[in-house]
Amino acid sequence: MAQNLKHVGRIIASGKKVLVAFRTLPGDAYSCLVVATESLPDELHNAIINLVDGPMAQESYEFGEALDRSFFPDGSRMLPNLHATGRLIKVPTTAVEMTPVPGVAVVLSELNQLIAEQRGIAVDELHVQPSDEDKKKQLISEVPENATAATTTKTTNTKSTSESVNLTSEDQAKQFRSEADKLSKQAAELRRKAEELVPTKKKAKEVA
Repeated sequence: MAQNLKHVGRIIASGKKVLVAFRTLPGDAYSCLVVATESLPDELHNAIINLVDGPMAQESYEFGEALDRSFFPDGSRMLPNLHATGRLIKVPTTAVEMTPVPGVAVVLSELNQLIAEQRGIAVDELHVQPSDEDKKKQLISEVPENATAATTTKTTNTKSTSESVNLTSEDQAKQFRSEADKLSKQAAELRRKAEELVPTKKKAKEVA
């Protein structure tokens, strides 16, 4: 099965491809900001497509976060550039459908409702950055495995999510010790490399 690709969609009425920068807006949970990729100049189009395909965008809660940390070939930051040139378009969430894999589509307004239910919040609060625990739930799948049976897969996703994040104190302690061991080894390696570059100078003993 093809891997889900987040933030990718199309306008329902026209079929034009878009990238969804923000799924909801503060104070307006039923509108989103999209970038119409087909109307972009080739240089900008290639840069933004490479970004959405990469891990930074796929691990971001909103594509706009990745845009704000990335640059076009001319050196301009993507999000401010798109905003200044009028390429961030506000449309209703009911007018956009997400297309994570070929042959699968789900209306953005319905997707937002599912995400809100998984996080235990209202759709109006989706613009708030999720906690680390919520991010773990989100990364399981932004879109139901089968868009035509969203109601049944939602229950399955929620169950598997809760099982993956509920660690015992013993498990957490093991993780902490493992991370501490890794950090200790990294620190020793960095000291070794520093010594190779510039050896520590020992103070010469004063001769009486």
